[in-house]
Amino acid sequence: MAKPTFKANPIQVQVPATAANLGPGFDSFGLAFGMHDRYVAQILDDAGLDIDVTGEGADDVPRTDKNLLVKAMNKGFDYLGGKPKGLAVRALNVIPHGRGLGSSASAIVGGLVLARALVLTGTDKMSDEVLLNLATEMEGHPDNVAAALYGGATVAWKEDVNGKNLAHSIQVPVDLRIRAMAFIPSSALATSKARKMLPESIPFADAQRNSTNTAVLMHALTIRPDLLFTATEDFLHQSYREEAMPASFALMTKLRAAGVAAFISGAGPTVMALHTGDQEEVAQLSRAGGAKFEGKSLEIASRGASLL
Repeated sequence: MAKPTFKANPIQVQVPATAANLGPGFDSFGLAFGMHDRYVAQILDDAGLDIDVTGEGADDVPRTDKNLLVKAMNKGFDYLGGKPKGLAVRALNVIPHGRGLGSSASAIVGGLVLARALVLTGTDKMSDEVLLNLATEMEGHPDNVAAALYGGATVAWKEDVNGKNLAHSIQVPVDLRIRAMAFIPSSALATSKARKMLPESIPFADAQRNSTNTAVLMHALTIRPDLLFTATEDFLHQSYREEAMPASFALMTKLRAAGVAAFISGAGPTVMALHTGDQEEVAQLSRAGGAKFEGKSLEIASRGASLL
């Protein structure tokens, strides 16, 4: 492949926060929210890497090629034929890190979208399907990256196609009445730690209930939000992670006891609630987390990663 021709002008992209699983849809369902990280990148004539990060995690994010956004850009450049000599990157992070709101998916998808946009024929050579697979290779599973890329609700999966384990995704139109409330704790939880707490097998009855609820969830998100409470009940993974996030699990249990469609967002520890409440009900709901959680009202983001 010939070395790519790079665009000289800076490119900016915004990528939404996401929640995975939505209760029973483990490693498959994703939902994008109106909280965005913004990234700007420009090709430099001179060799080097110039990185500036502000906002969430700014003190912890590396300013080297180990930076996840830069790693994703380099992966994209490699796919498109080669890296540029120099690169300037600016990141304004709004999505909290390590809270189950897809901060890593945002960086990965954002980096790949930037790389594609900075190459003259990038959109011709890297389709969204290719981008999804490159992102999945980095993230490990496609649920968050699919929602970050496409927006709205997504169902993503991997399957063997001619010996290759390829990621696929479909976008699910979300009922316009549905909004979200995120209860964000101050403490973080590594996804790798949360995954280690999952059992190798679960009871058959739990698997049956979970598969039923996942099917109902598709219906609830699209045309029957009155079914969200039933549809978001999980029997597969949440209870096994309670020890790692007792306060989050207690809040989720409290909300569900009150009839709220609450679940752990991704691997946690953020608790997410889907609702169709009015302004007064939203205000009441936002206070449910008490002092340990920041209640943040969020719209559903119908668009995924978008160039600005």
